[in-house]
Amino acid sequence: MTPAAPGPPRTPARRKARQLAKYLRGERPDYAYLKEVFRRLRDELGIEVTRAPKKLPYVPTEAEISAFYDAVWKARRAGDVVLVKTLLYTGVRVAELVRIRLADVDLDACRIRITQGKGGKDRVVPFPGPFKETLALHIDGQRRVGAAYLFESSWKKPYSDRGVRKILARYTQAAGITASISPHKLRHFLFTWLKTQGIDDALIQPYSGHATRQSLEIYSRLALADAQQRYDDVIGDFPV
Repeated sequence: MTPAAPGPPRTPARRKARQLAKYLRGERPDYAYLKEVFRRLRDELGIEVTRAPKKLPYVPTEAEISAFYDAVWKARRAGDVVLVKTLLYTGVRVAELVRIRLADVDLDACRIRITQGKGGKDRVVPFPGPFKETLALHIDGQRRVGAAYLFESSWKKPYSDRGVRKILARYTQAAGITASISPHKLRHFLFTWLKTQGIDDALIQPYSGHATRQSLEIYSRLALADAQQRYDDVIGDFPV
């Protein structure tokens, strides 16, 4: 089969952009307008957008989580124990964790208010009843030293994202785990584990802070109390 003859050389992209600009300048375009124009141009030319396939996130095993937490426990650093358990029990993002204030923790209801989470949304997340006493002692200690945040350095500044990651990396190494255990992987572990316990996505979503357009309608009908009841039903079997 004879290969098709090559077509004329393409105009360099910079020159073509200048040519197109002459036609578009009179439209006083903004970003949204140009985005829509080029979306429709792709349709006219029959060009498909190729997207790299999404890889499934790595989720630590129960054995890895148990070994990781064992390393945290053996270090006997009470603040680190509370930090790691807060990440594991609530599934909050690290950027949300470091912004939690003492006033955001409702010990009676076993909930923590997350203010301005991803997408600028507020939400509340549950934690297990047995964790309440440990958390209360930590909060009392923080108040005695004049802290405003749940996790603060000795310089009266909230922990940084980087600081939390360094803490987790230290215990990952101590546990002899080759894969990194990041805050986001602890989040993946919690939600994957809840799924294996038979909890539906619609009940996980109200406190996960991760919603899609397609799921918003059904999620908006579910009360947090329903989600927390199912959470409380199974969290007693959590490996930590």
